[in-house]
Amino acid sequence: MKVIAIIPARYDSTRFPGKPLAKLGSKTIIQHVYNRTSDTGLFAEVIVGTDDQRIFEEVAAFGGKVTITSKTHKSGSDRIAEVCRKMECCYDADIVVNIQGDEPFISKEPLVKLINAFSDNDVEVASLMHIMKKDVADPNNVKVVCDKLGFALYFSRSAIPYKRDKTKELKPDYYKHIGVYAFRKETLFEYVALPQSKLEQIEKLEQLRLLENGIPIKMIETEYKGIGIDTPADLEKAKLLLNK
Repeated sequence: MKVIAIIPARYDSTRFPGKPLAKLGSKTIIQHVYNRTSDTGLFAEVIVGTDDQRIFEEVAAFGGKVTITSKTHKSGSDRIAEVCRKMECCYDADIVVNIQGDEPFISKEPLVKLINAFSDNDVEVASLMHIMKKDVADPNNVKVVCDKLGFALYFSRSAIPYKRDKTKELKPDYYKHIGVYAFRKETLFEYVALPQSKLEQIEKLEQLRLLENGIPIKMIETEYKGIGIDTPADLEKAKLLLNK
């Protein structure tokens, strides 16, 4: 089974323009993500797909594999699908892992568990989650609820499940979704060919397009918390973590 990793990286982030080129210690964020992904030794190829020449030149300068993609993509999944179609080294890939370009502390353990999910032939898409104890109401923390087999039932920016009866002892478990996805390659192509769905547009969560079209997502629980950098304030927190 050939497994590749593609890192989508765009320049014009709404909340943090130029984010992939921001410095975290002595390296840019995109170099941290690329190096950490490569160092796992899990992937036959690690490729950055970007819409910006500046990011292209940065990745090429540190010796990474990179390609220019369209500026019109609405999601990272659309970007990685373009990379899969245009680069010959991807043609025989079985599993494509989307490593977000703002996850500079990604590690081997959750990625091993993610890839191992595909030993089950029924798994078409897999993603990560971890149990959360605080900030459940924060809409920037995407929550997920699953069925008994570990497949996602729904993702929301709201706190789900909602505990209606405040007096009973039964306590809900809340899981935060970590936006690292793995796809069977043909399922990736099927997914990006679908139009944006209603729930996806309401919640602004692209993974809901999969669920609305009957494509199941296997959720993998991990201890990895996911340190996504969405804003300059997140970068400052990441700098403190790096120093530790």
